[in-house]
Amino acid sequence: MKLHFEDNLDYQQAAIESTVSLFSGQDICRTEFTVSQIGPQRLTGMEESTLGVGNRLQLLDDELLDNLKEIQLKNGLRPTDSLASGDFTVEMETGTGKTYVYLRTIFELNKRYGFTKFMIVVPSVAIKEGTYKTLQITREHFENLYPMAKGYEYFLYDSSKLGQVRNYATSTNIQIMVVTVGAINKKDVNNL
Repeated sequence: MKLHFEDNLDYQQAAIESTVSLFSGQDICRTEFTVSQIGPQRLTGMEESTLGVGNRLQLLDDELLDNLKEIQLKNGLRPTDSLASGDFTVEMETGTGKTYVYLRTIFELNKRYGFTKFMIVVPSVAIKEGTYKTLQITREHFENLYPMAKGYEYFLYDSSKLGQVRNYATSTNIQIMVVTVGAINKKDVNNL
C-alpha cells in the first residue's frame, strides 16, 4: 500500500510560509561546514572542545522582530513588543499534520536559505519513533517535491553512535537528527 500526501492544503502552507518568512532577508548559507578544535584560550574553563557552526543566522534581532511582527499581523495575532529569545512556536490543532508541516518546513528552509542542519526535539520515545516512521514514509514525497534534497539523511540520536553525530555535523547534505528531551538532559552520555 502506498500513501498519498496532500501537498497543497492551505492551512499547512500558511504555517510553513509563516515559519520560513521569519528568516526573510537571510542570505543563502553555503554548505561548507567544519568542526575545529578550540584551545583553552578561546573557551574559558574548558581544556579542549569541538566547535562547529551550521545554519549561520545573519539576521539581527531587530530584523527577526520585524519579520515576526509582520507574520503575526498577517495571521491576526497581536504583534510582540520585543524579542525575548530565539524560540518560536507554530501552534496547530491535533490531526492537522504538524509533523508533515515541520518536516516540509525543513526542505523549504533548505531551498530558500541553504540551511542543512536540523534537530527535531520531541518529548517522548513514542513520538521520536513516530517522527522517524514519518520520515521513512514521506521520503519519496519530499524528494519529488524538492529534487535538490535527494539524498537527505535522518537518524535517531544514540549517544553510543558518535559516527552519526559527526556525520550530522560535517555532511553537506540535509541532516535531520531526531532526539528526545531526555537524551539531551543526560549530561553523562550527552555527546551533542
